[in-house]
Amino acid sequence: MPARPLHTLTVQPPSHAYPIFIGQNLLDSAHELLKPHLSKKAAVITNETVAPLYLEKFQTALDQAGIPHFSIVLPDGEEYKNWQTLNLIFDSLMQNRAERKTTLIALGGGVIGDMVGFAAATYQRGTPFIQVPTTLLSQVDSSVGGKTAINHPLGKNMIGAFYQPQAVLADLTVLQTLPARELSAGMAEVVKYGALGDAAFFAWLEQNMTGLMAQQPEKLAQAVYHCCKMKADIVSQDETEQGIRAWLNLGHTFGHAIEAEMGYGNWLHGEAVAAGTVLAARLSEQFGKTTAADTQRIAALLQAARLPAAPPQFTFEKWLEHMSHDKKVESSVMRFIGLNRIGEANITEITDPEILRRTLQPYLP
Repeated sequence: MPARPLHTLTVQPPSHAYPIFIGQNLLDSAHELLKPHLSKKAAVITNETVAPLYLEKFQTALDQAGIPHFSIVLPDGEEYKNWQTLNLIFDSLMQNRAERKTTLIALGGGVIGDMVGFAAATYQRGTPFIQVPTTLLSQVDSSVGGKTAINHPLGKNMIGAFYQPQAVLADLTVLQTLPARELSAGMAEVVKYGALGDAAFFAWLEQNMTGLMAQQPEKLAQAVYHCCKMKADIVSQDETEQGIRAWLNLGHTFGHAIEAEMGYGNWLHGEAVAAGTVLAARLSEQFGKTTAADTQRIAALLQAARLPAAPPQFTFEKWLEHMSHDKKVESSVMRFIGLNRIGEANITEITDPEILRRTLQPYLP
């Protein structure tokens, strides 16, 4: 009997509503769950790591749904999230005579989801797409909400579009094939949700992190559901990040600087966000919002998920250079997502770089 979702959520941004399916073995039911959201032809876009594991199973689902399809297999890694790889998608779409109603299906993690979403937003000025996230990070965060982009050497996710999927299918079973480092990277985003908007969830994570890292099914499903629900609520209120959606970038301004300095892919996105979240808490201490004890709680929870709680060392000038390219910079004023307390985020404008220097001082060479 086909597996049924443990949870189904609806995201309701102004553009259009769409479902998120969360559960075990959902790839076995993909033909039923996704058929209402598919058009008459599909392109499955994945990478060299995911393809041997799940591409054939997904192709079978499309056959069962009676949908003609073709596949595009891209190189794997954050370093390939660029114009050159994006053009490989466009080349294949053109060669296979993909039309405006061809559904693009992102079968992979955050890099695949972001690139396929951006391709869908721009190919023939917009084609439908579906997210089938295969990493914890993409299931709890990047597959939901329609932020799509590629990287530029001067900044992460600087070229992209807000473009919502038609559906998201999060099969928790596929996480069993994730490398341990990738599972930890995804947990950084889970911790972020508790820190920015739900103190009770943060406390639940402190009690249950051991079970989550062991991938206990019920606990994992609860965590993914809770993060998706929080994001769905925020995106429904603020689709294009004009207000509270910016809170979801907690830790990301520092994190993106780490990724740019170390070279995309050397620090995983979640690892950089983990260290960045601790730095965001330290910055909030500088404003008297949070305490050293709050920062230590955040650091301890991230370390329990086997994540770094401190950034790599590089010069303050390099930090400023990278952060000046961040998307949240407005009128040359740097804007950071900070905390009033664990469970409540804020937007902090920085006009005095010395505050940043004090925040980063323990990690400067």
